[in-house]
Amino acid sequence: MNLGLLLGRHSHHRPEHLAVVCGELRLTFRDLEKRVNRLANVLLSLGLKKGDKLALVLPNCIELLDAYWAAAVTGIVVVPLSPLLRGPGLVSLLRDSDSAAVLSCGAMIKALNEARQDLPGIAADCYILTDVPARTGYRNYADLTAAASDEQPPPVEISDGDVYNIIYSSGTTGLPKGIVHTHYIRGMYAMLFASSYRFTPESVVMHAGSLVFNGAFVTMMPAWLLGCTFVLQQRFDAVAYIEAVQREKVTHVMMVPSQIVALMNAPNFSRKTLSSLKMLCSVGAPFHREHKERLLDALEGSVYELYGLTEGFVTILDSRDFRSKIDSVGVPPPFVEMRILGESGEELPVGEVGEIAGRGPLLMPGYYKRPDLTAQAIVNGWLRTGDMGRVDHAGYLYLVDRKKDLIISGGVNVYPKDIEEVVVQHPAVREVAVFGAQHEKWGEAPVAAVVLQVPGGVAAEELCEWVNARVAARYQRLHKVVIVDDFPRNIAGKTLKRVLREEFAASGATAIAS
Repeated sequence: MNLGLLLGRHSHHRPEHLAVVCGELRLTFRDLEKRVNRLANVLLSLGLKKGDKLALVLPNCIELLDAYWAAAVTGIVVVPLSPLLRGPGLVSLLRDSDSAAVLSCGAMIKALNEARQDLPGIAADCYILTDVPARTGYRNYADLTAAASDEQPPPVEISDGDVYNIIYSSGTTGLPKGIVHTHYIRGMYAMLFASSYRFTPESVVMHAGSLVFNGAFVTMMPAWLLGCTFVLQQRFDAVAYIEAVQREKVTHVMMVPSQIVALMNAPNFSRKTLSSLKMLCSVGAPFHREHKERLLDALEGSVYELYGLTEGFVTILDSRDFRSKIDSVGVPPPFVEMRILGESGEELPVGEVGEIAGRGPLLMPGYYKRPDLTAQAIVNGWLRTGDMGRVDHAGYLYLVDRKKDLIISGGVNVYPKDIEEVVVQHPAVREVAVFGAQHEKWGEAPVAAVVLQVPGGVAAEELCEWVNARVAARYQRLHKVVIVDDFPRNIAGKTLKRVLREEFAASGATAIAS
């Protein structure tokens, strides 16, 4: 599978079809191919070749899409990095990835100035910025591409096992690890997700989450495969998002739960304004039942959920099954297998809770330069996810929680997700994250961090009492509720429970006995 062949195919067979919408820019496939060829020829002129690493430190923009395509055409390996990175974090990932060039933007000048002296592997003329004048000492993207040829670059032989990208883990569990994806894996993304989500060449796909987040590839790859129109929003705003769905007649979108909650709270949210949608898929974090039911009421037949790891395992809850299996995260797509494993690695029977493991064509070959971590994650060909779950007799997966988020209180396993499902039922609650805090008597005790619909909507003590009157078991009772303005999140929009735990401990707060 050679991803680089797709753009030329679409440019040849449907040159006038709308390929990309980004702000005021509207490009046909013919236009897009010319842009991509210019960038590809620039990268080759800098001395980059197949297998070399190109770091992309950019917010959502057309240049980021150009780079994804140009890498596919040339065999260069893209390394998408968060534009929020600064200091040692930025340097460590550029070093770890062996990046030979950097494509970034003006907002990163200070960070790059500080980092460059620690990055001798990147030549001075291999720093390209999208929006700065030449006098800054950086190459200017627009100037370089304007002077480059728009003819196709020399063909390069690409096979299934050639690397397309290195995606760094979000860091929710510690130091990021470089997850390797080949052209074959991304090709399987294209085919499996196009089938699962019922894409057609006439689909219109929109994305407002960060394109450096792996979840973006779940819809971008099918769009590449079929030649769909791809609408890229540079930032997420719920009202503007709904307006764009109406204006562009968008059919397929993927969002993290916090974005979906914001969407449902927007004044223009309705079945009518989102009537063009054939798929709205939740990804990246648990989607609580209270929110699922509200979304279903407006978009019955169009709601999906994806559970998955960048390392290469997914399940999908199909729109046709959503209401009847609302508490599950669906089943693996074709060619993907799943097991529930016990402490000793044995396969558990239906209904028992254990660690979720999977294998299939999306599985990474490994973490970049880390065979030790790869051996821990992939055991006998099966990816150990670190997530806990169970399956029913029909094979549907039910998430219990992440192993690392498990709270052990008085020797009893307490799963935060069970408590969160109760908390979000309170009308004043917008979002919740339950985590374990140290407790002298019980070892750990559940604490809930809560974002309210409106400030002052409910007092922390009142909410704590309300929840504790409704949880299923005594050991699930909250020992404290903390009201916060918002949660710490990574670039993908995932809530960082690790940071919440650390901030709670650093504040000197203790869990209050109930």
